[in-house]
Amino acid sequence: MRYEITQGKDTFHVEVRGGGGNAFDVSIDGGPSVRVDACKTARTVYSVLIGSRQYEASVDARENGILDVHIGTSAFDFTAIDERRKALLGAAGYLATGKQELRAQMSGKVVKILVDVGQQVDIDQDLVVIESMKMENELRSPIRGVVTKVAIEEGVAIETGALLIVIEPTGTR
Repeated sequence: MRYEITQGKDTFHVEVRGGGGNAFDVSIDGGPSVRVDACKTARTVYSVLIGSRQYEASVDARENGILDVHIGTSAFDFTAIDERRKALLGAAGYLATGKQELRAQMSGKVVKILVDVGQQVDIDQDLVVIESMKMENELRSPIRGVVTKVAIEEGVAIETGALLIVIEPTGTR
């Protein structure tokens, strides 16, 4: 399986192949494969053997594909998307690029704004909740980027096509 892993502004392409049992062959950005033996020892704790070095890692999956990884005293935030999900999103037209203007798909009322101007957002992160026809709809970010404009206020009625939020892309995809 192939994954696109992002940490901060860096993006890596990781290929993981099963090597039998708990063993995997892992290659990063087309480099040489490394044998990794990984075993889940608790709800979020993994014992990982790479060559002759052993690591204990705590991995907490958060929303939007974000992984909190703790190894020893070091902490990392990664975003991971596998090639199948990326292909499905792309085939459905959801992998947008460039500046994005999120617009209302239907008239309704702004229930909750979940982001602020200047806030970093990830792909699929909830941005705003709109109530329409007595149902609440969460609108999500089509890209990873920074919110540059929030053109609405909570409690206000909106019409179809109204500009809601503008996002400028950041990092590599």
